[in-house]
Amino acid sequence: MGHAGMAATAVRYLRSVGAATKAAPDTLPEVLPRPDLRAVRDDERLPIAPAEFRRVLGHFASGVTVVTARDADGPTGFACQSFASLSLDPPLVSFMVARTSTTWPRIARAGVFCVNILGAEQGALCRGFAVSGADKFAGVAYGEAPATGSPQLDAVPAWIDCRIHAVHTGGDHLIVVGRVEALGAAEDGEPLLFHRGAFGRLSR
Repeated sequence: MGHAGMAATAVRYLRSVGAATKAAPDTLPEVLPRPDLRAVRDDERLPIAPAEFRRVLGHFASGVTVVTARDADGPTGFACQSFASLSLDPPLVSFMVARTSTTWPRIARAGVFCVNILGAEQGALCRGFAVSGADKFAGVAYGEAPATGSPQLDAVPAWIDCRIHAVHTGGDHLIVVGRVEALGAAEDGEPLLFHRGAFGRLSR
């Protein structure tokens, strides 16, 4: 049955249902009682101070990355700890970014990004990309990631070239999911770690 036939059948059905169930003008539908709505009281919420939240979560050691992209205004990027692999099939990764970020709108416009995983000796590079409003690429050597052309920083141990797959809200942050188009890694190299507000490295 074509679309026109399906539409005609639907109209006939609705008309028949309406004719059979049409109420008399002086008949009012039954009004069900409104359910009681209960809000969470203040004393039921666990008060968590932002400083305490950061202190406790800082005990979770993470790697450090620089997420980069290129829009009409040139290269852009920011330092990011909240990066993770998400799915093997299809190949997806994710990172979180503050909704107040001035870099994120440029990455969103580009529609693509490159995750540059930093090595143990690249703490200064990370600090440069963590500064807001500065020329983050001043003196930074980089090439183009093969699939998207996003900035691929020189001498990083690994990189992941992605297209934006989905964006979800998560409180005061956005959860960005990227589909991996290309990636690569050096044969060796120690990662840059971040733990309790300071950079560190693996000890073997």
